[in-house]
Formats: sequence, structure tokens, C-alpha cells
Amino acid sequence: MKRLGALIVAMATLCLLPAARAQTASSELAQAPASAETWSIISTAGQHGTSRLWTTPDGARWSREQINLRGFVTDIDQQVRFAADGSVASLEVRGSTPSGDAAERFTVNGARYDYTSPVGHGDGAYAPGVFYVPFGGSIDATITLIDALRRAPNHQLDFLPSGRASLVELTTHQVSNGHETKTLTAYALVGATTSPIPVWYNGDHFFAQVGVLSWAPVGWEGVVDDLSRAQDEALAQRSAALVDRIAPRAAHAVVFRNVRVFDSERRRFLQNRTVVINDGRIVSVGTGRVRVPEGAEVIDGAGDTLVPGLWDSHQHFGDDSAGPFLLAQGITSIRDPGNQPEQLMARRARINAGQLIGPRIVSSMLIDGRSEYTAQVAVVATTEAEAIAAVNRAHDVGYAGVKFYGSVNPDWVAPMAAEAHRLGLRVHGHIPAGMRPLDAIRAGYDEITHINFVMMQAMPDDVVNHSNGYARHIGTAQFAPDVDLRSPAMRAYLNELAQRHVAVDPTLSVFETEYLPNQGQIAPAYAPYVGTLPPLIERGFYAGGLPETPEVSRQRMIQAQAKLAELVGELHRRRVSIVAGTDGSGLELVRELELYVAAGMSPADALATATIVPARLFGVGDQSGAIRPGMLAEVTLVRGDPSRSIGDLRNVLVVMRDGRLMQASALRDAIGISGPPHPAR
Repeated sequence: MKRLGALIVAMATLCLLPAARAQTASSELAQAPASAETWSIISTAGQHGTSRLWTTPDGARWSREQINLRGFVTDIDQQVRFAADGSVASLEVRGSTPSGDAAERFTVNGARYDYTSPVGHGDGAYAPGVFYVPFGGSIDATITLIDALRRAPNHQLDFLPSGRASLVELTTHQVSNGHETKTLTAYALVGATTSPIPVWYNGDHFFAQVGVLSWAPVGWEGVVDDLSRAQDEALAQRSAALVDRIAPRAAHAVVFRNVRVFDSERRRFLQNRTVVINDGRIVSVGTGRVRVPEGAEVIDGAGDTLVPGLWDSHQHFGDDSAGPFLLAQGITSIRDPGNQPEQLMARRARINAGQLIGPRIVSSMLIDGRSEYTAQVAVVATTEAEAIAAVNRAHDVGYAGVKFYGSVNPDWVAPMAAEAHRLGLRVHGHIPAGMRPLDAIRAGYDEITHINFVMMQAMPDDVVNHSNGYARHIGTAQFAPDVDLRSPAMRAYLNELAQRHVAVDPTLSVFETEYLPNQGQIAPAYAPYVGTLPPLIERGFYAGGLPETPEVSRQRMIQAQAKLAELVGELHRRRVSIVAGTDGSGLELVRELELYVAAGMSPADALATATIVPARLFGVGDQSGAIRPGMLAEVTLVRGDPSRSIGDLRNVLVVMRDGRLMQASALRDAIGISGPPHPAR
């Protein structure tokens, strides 16, 4: 179920799969009758597709779902047949997804079951009361699961292939479309992922699922924002109860003794230090005899390393569970480069008020033009005046920057950037289609998002002109391997980036995840976490990267990844500021730093991209990003020595943020993570 098993776009270990079947062509998928129940698939950017559900005379339940997300297309059908007791007797999914073939089948034969999917297969003894959760499928996969949980004893079910989840009632809410009023009930699916998943029912009938991407009945699309607020309010009450339990404010001074300390400002590791923290600030850092305040909590860090709290400079903050999830990884600060404004600002306010566990959030408003590739959470402008008004709105509501996206008219960039700079806002983003990065930085960009957009300077016109869609991914894979980074034109371009003090947010791990794995293979970013996360999330690790095409083989994609990594190394050698970001869940951050080290950075330089460099670029370098007296106590204690192995940053023990002393184990437990990561295998 893509809303469950692939919520985190990721991969997992290579498994033995049956022979792949050819994708079922769209023309061969089931055609919905006119009477089919229909949901619009929508976001703030508009409609992205539809999902239709109907039952045939022979009792089979069919659905057909078509989605286009900025050029990434899903076109599938799903058939479910039920046994006499209402359990699922068989399920089949056909069609295609951005990762390739969607083919999936589950069948119960007497006391046995078997399944095959794009990410694995299996069989075994079938017991009543268990539920097979598909890897893919339509919204009806969610409906079928929730219906089963509503019927189940104590509203709990064991899952196949593994896992267990429950259903809890959240709230009720009344909505109207101007012609009809309905009283809806919100339920939360708990345990399937690290986050509760809310769904809305009208009596016994599924009504909507609301999120960044929402499924709403045709004619009821206008109630989505109202439902979003209602479910957020209900979930906020659950989140507030966690704060004092797992993130108490330190009642006394905290002392880290015998620790290795990363001095981010001088990019060096200091041995055998004692760090004293009181009232949420660092009081002293020293060797030998350091005065320990009476009653202080002393943490012996022999063999461990204390680093400034990590920054993820490209983190689209999710729901309330994202806070503990990030902190458990040592991430105490993020730059959110695009989100639903009302929800993000509300969560940031709750974090700042101590009502929600979470990192410091520095945010940018995402601004885009109108096209079929408009970003889902963008503020959309259709004229230059609207674009400049959006920049002003960003300033007025408290954003620190603006992020321009791929469908912005290139002619608007310079006036938008000028207005942003007048207001003191940072300008970064994708490079608009039809524009090259050199033109963008001359028009006012302070930072380029994603290393493929840095490479866009050398891409053919056809890729540049369509870079707001799929071309920015597959076009880069096709042509990047042949780019000579040391050609006179590229050297001049990269030097100008340095001279203009333009920063880069590479998200190199994104492209490793897109380019390297086939379906059923793991991306290195996720290997250390297999066996620790809810099983339905881990199934998403097996999704695979971009499918091969006649023009772009897997080997070509691997070569493109190597060239993008080489480009990061070139930027570093030219002293271009690099900020580490994931554009993912945060699990990818340490892998991002590992890739920087492989590209030629020292571990200290790589760690600086996730500490002092972003803190300074985002205007909080006097508070965050370094361990020295007077700084806020935003620190992470890790087991091991990142100066020798940057991957040791995954071994988080203790995190401090906002005067709160948090055990990583407690943070993990609160959101259903079973243990710490393990060495990649």
C-alpha cells in the first residue's frame, strides 16, 4: 500500500524475486463504469488524478487509479475478492508506477496463502484474523484495511507479511459542500508506520484521506482544508502528552565528561573534553578540572563524541511524529524549503511553545508557476505581480527565505529575487524550466537546490526546457556522464558560483537512491535501518529507483551518480558553501555526509555542512551549529569517532534541544522504532 509501505521513498536489501512480468498497458486496465464512486486526488497545486471504485456482478471489487505528480505517473487497477466471512480471498494489482511494474497478487487457498509483489514474495500457513497489506494498490487498499480493522476484535490486526496495527477513533467533524451536510468520524491507523495515519468515514463508508496529497469525493474537494485542521487538532492532543514524558526539561545542569568534541568553527575534533550546560546554554568547554555545578547530571562519554546538533537543510517537515523521528537521529534543526504554510507555521509555534517535540525550524515559502508540474505544496503565481505578492506574503508571515520552483516564469526571477533581498529573505530553489543556473544566480539566487540543477548548466536545451518535469531526473542520468567538469566553460561557471558566494544544497543521496537500485534492491542510505522500523515502512525500502529506459540503462544512471558526486567534490575544492540536506525522512543525512567524504571532503568538512555552515547561512550562527560557551545547548552525543568514520553519527545516544535532555532510545520507542541502526550489511 503506497500510503503505508512506501511513505518513505526508499529501498531495501536485494531479495530473490520471481521473473518479472511485462507491465499491463493502460489500455488493458479495467475501465470504470459511469456509476463508479470517484475521488479526486488533490493538493494545494490542484488536481493530480482520480480514483474510481465499483463492484462487478460477480462480486469482485475493482478500482482504477491514475496520478500524475510532476511528471511521475501511476496508472493502476486493483481487484479484490472477499471470502464468505468478509476477509480478503484474493487481491491483484496491475499497471505501472514511477518505479516500474505494479504487478502484485495475493491469494488464499484453504489453509495457505501466497503473494508476489514488486518487492518480494512469500507463502505460508493462513490463519483467520490476519490481513495482507499490499505494497502498492489504489486507495481501495486503504479502505479495505480500515474496514477490516473496524470489524476486528479490539480494532487490531496482525499483518502479512509482518507487523501489527490498531485503529483508534480521533474525532468527529461536520462538513458541508453547500448542498449537503455530513457528520464524519476520523480514525487513526496506529503502528503501521511511525506516524498515525488519519482517515475519514461517513458512518460505515470511507469518505476521505487528507494529507499533502488528499483523496476527496468528487464535489467535496472544498472541505479538505477543514478536515486537515480538524485532524491536526485531534492529533496535537496525542503529541502534547509525549513532551514531558520523553523530553523533560533538564532540572539541573548537565555535564558531558570525557567526550570527544567536534569544534565546527575550526573543523577539528578535540579529545577528552568536559562540557557544562546550564539553563539551556553551554557554560564551559574545557579539559582537566572543570567546575561541575552542584546537583548536575553527569554523563560519562568515554569513547563517545559530542557534536553540535545536526542540521538537515532540506527537510519537508511532516506530521507531529516527524519531530521525535528527526531528534532520534540527532537532527536538532532543519530548513524546511516548502510545505503547507498554515500547518508548518502551526507546528513551529507548538514546538516553540513546548507543546510538541521537534527541531528548530527555519522555513522558506515554496513559490511556483501554474503548469502540470506545479509542486504540491506551492503558493502558485500566474503573473509576475502575483509572484512578487507571494514573496511579500512570505516575509509577512515569518519565513526566512523563498524557494522558487520549476514552473516559475524565468522572466519573473530577477524581480522576485530583488524583492526578496529587499525584505531580507534568502533566495534558493530549483532552476525554472528554460533557464540555466548561471542565469539564475545572476538574477539573484543565493543557493541552488539539488546537484542536478547545478549540472543543468551543461545539459542539452531539451532537458533544460523541460526541467520542471521528469527530464530533470532522467535527462541528467542520460547526459551527465559525458560532462567534462574541467572544461573552460565549466571551470568558469563553477568559479562564478564561488565568487558570488552561491551555496549548494546537493541532496546527493537522493540521486544515489534514484539511480542505483533496481526494484528489490536497497539504497545504501537505508541499509542500516532495516529491522528497526515498522515493517510496512521497510517494504517501501524495496521500491527501487527510476526504471531503465531504452535511452538510459542502469549502468548509465550509476555513471551519472558518480559524475554528480564528482561535481560536489569540485564545488568543495572551489570553496563553494555546501549545506547537507536529505529531501527525505532524515534517515539519509549521514549517508549524505558519507558521500561528501567519498567525494573528497574530510570528515570534519563534511560534518561542518550539517552544523556550522547552515547555521550561519540561515542566520542563526550565533545560537546554533557550534559547541562553545554562550551557544544554545543544541548538541548530540554519538557512540564512536566520526573523525575516523563519519557513519558513527548514526549511533545517537543523547540529544539536547531547547533545554530538554532526550534519550534517543525513548524517542525511538515513542514512534515505533525498535532499536538503533546497525552497520550496513
